Amino acid sequence: MLDADLAALYGVETRALVQAVKRNLDRFPEDFMFQLMADEVAGLRSQTVILEKAGRGQHRKYLPYAFTEQGVAMLSSVLRSERAVRVNIEIMRAFVRLREILSSHADLARKLAALERKYDRRFRAVFDAIRALMTPPASPKAKIGFRTE
Repeated sequence: MLDADLAALYGVETRALVQAVKRNLDRFPEDFMFQLMADEVAGLRSQTVILEKAGRGQHRKYLPYAFTEQGVAMLSSVLRSERAVRVNIEIMRAFVRLREILSSHADLARKLAALERKYDRRFRAVFDAIRALMTPPASPKAKIGFRTE
């Protein structure tokens, strides 16, 4: 999760969250938190957003930090507020649900592979159809721009 998103959840400014983390860097090794690269940040930005020319402090100067599940867990000890603890509990529950969903798909794929090995090639089409149903559909991209049709 990105620092700005976590700051919004915890009800603090992004700079306050980053400052608290930097004061406790020994609690955040590389597998808990890392800073995004410029090209990764550019990929996150929407192409339709137009930056405002007026006003200071409208946009971030520094590259954002991304936190892993363990980093999010560590944040509650750094921020030390009641809201941080409540939000942290909900985020941890979401990670647990995500892992459960992923493991159920992995179990299904293993069982399907075992069945495929057990039965001969006559059922290959059935197994291929089941695998096709298991893969998420690709979202069609709408064409952007003026159309004359």
